Amino acid sequence: MADSPSRGVPESPPFMQRMFDNVFLLLVLGIVIMLVVYTGWGMWEILTMPVGTLP
Repeated sequence: MADSPSRGVPESPPFMQRMFDNVFLLLVLGIVIMLVVYTGWGMWEILTMPVGTLP
């Protein structure tokens, strides 16, 4: 059985699984992404707003 994994070395989980298991990292990423998207959306709305004229 040459293709069986060695028993002495535990296999570490993949990088993405370790990242998604970190709750605080997900919290920070969610807040940062929300702030960037909504701030960018607001700035886009302000910059593309037509100039108003007085009657």
